[in-house]
Amino acid sequence: MNVRKIRLDESSGAHAGTGEDRDEYEKDYARLIGSPSFRRLQGKSQVFGAGSGDYYRTRLTHSLEVSQIAREVARKLVKNDPFLARKEHPGLMIDPDVVECASLAHDLGHPPFGHKGEEVLNRLLMEEHGLKFEGNAQNFRLLMFLEKRAGSDSGLDLTASVLLAVNKYPYCIDEPGRLKGVFRSEWEGIEHLRHLWGMPAGCATLEAQLMDLCDDIAYSTHDLEDGMRAGKIQMNRSFFEDDRVIRSLMQEIANDTTNEDMVWDQVDMYAMVKRVLIQFLEQWEQIYAENGGEPSRARREIKARWVGKFASQVGFIDDPKTGWKRVTFIRDGEENLELLRTMEILKKLAWVTLIQDFRVQRLHKRSEVMIGRLWESFKGYETGHQIVPPDWLENYERQKSRWPWERLVADYISGMTDAYAEKVYAEFFASASNTKWGLSIYDRD
Repeated sequence: MNVRKIRLDESSGAHAGTGEDRDEYEKDYARLIGSPSFRRLQGKSQVFGAGSGDYYRTRLTHSLEVSQIAREVARKLVKNDPFLARKEHPGLMIDPDVVECASLAHDLGHPPFGHKGEEVLNRLLMEEHGLKFEGNAQNFRLLMFLEKRAGSDSGLDLTASVLLAVNKYPYCIDEPGRLKGVFRSEWEGIEHLRHLWGMPAGCATLEAQLMDLCDDIAYSTHDLEDGMRAGKIQMNRSFFEDDRVIRSLMQEIANDTTNEDMVWDQVDMYAMVKRVLIQFLEQWEQIYAENGGEPSRARREIKARWVGKFASQVGFIDDPKTGWKRVTFIRDGEENLELLRTMEILKKLAWVTLIQDFRVQRLHKRSEVMIGRLWESFKGYETGHQIVPPDWLENYERQKSRWPWERLVADYISGMTDAYAEKVYAEFFASASNTKWGLSIYDRD
């Protein structure tokens, strides 16, 4: 039995082991890109609201870009690292097909309106029912339950390799104190696969770690390109030397609890942030001149150079804390903390200049109101069951022993695109004289 390509509905092994690994992962790829959840990513916000322009990234284009970076890095590692050829453990292997699939699936669970939508749904569920909502956990709701395919009650019924490569937080989120992980309803299946593989507690597979790092590479480069195109990141010295920008970046880094492994207390944070920003600007000025002062070409080129710089230094090292291996940036056989910190600075530059912009915050406030009122409309079963789509209600009635109504409501709202959420909101709350919305009531989504 090949435990890497086993599927949960084949846990007995009766059907596992037929065909080649590549064939099984091609099936996973086809199931993912053919799923409604994947298509809906085109209508979900990355940074700028989906539909705000035909240039800016959505969750779909972001996922495609992560998959491209991850696949190429995986190919390089498989080709050049002799450790991977030994295949010592199913969790210490890297297959480019698996990493590509995991990258395509990693954002499926994010609700409309970006991180604000996730924040609002989590707050509402926690305040009223003591339940959590989190995008990574919602991924597994979709992959293992909500998505349907013929002959399966296990969602898309993906291989163990792909499911565990999506699982960058290998914990049950319903345990006290957990902020990220997998909901208990899906954790049982993930835990079964991890036990089958002999995965150490709290450790993610190399493929999951690689996907996660490539996601960060995309955030720290592609979002900056969008910010430059929108004029929110001004490519001049007065902006990059602005002490307020530097201090805001430092505050974001200090507030981010995931930065502990970067040991910022070992460096002068202010000096490093300022140095990275100036180096980025000077590189931009050089590239801008090389491209004849054409900003669009210069933006693409600086993005490509930073992606190449980060991707070329991805590797893995022994992690003494866990006894496992850790995917990270490597220089001279050791972890390149300077490059990790540089990537974090560029990520935070995108955050403080884009997400914290007052116009973006106004959009977030608007989306908070919409999601809150949609929740109020659907949350009570007595009235809510009359206004959810029939297939959702039928599915709920069949499986309500494992699916409380409030979880269904969160599932339904989180599956909406930005535009569909606005459409349903307008159907409920727009003036009856608004004929535009009156005509669209029977549109299907």
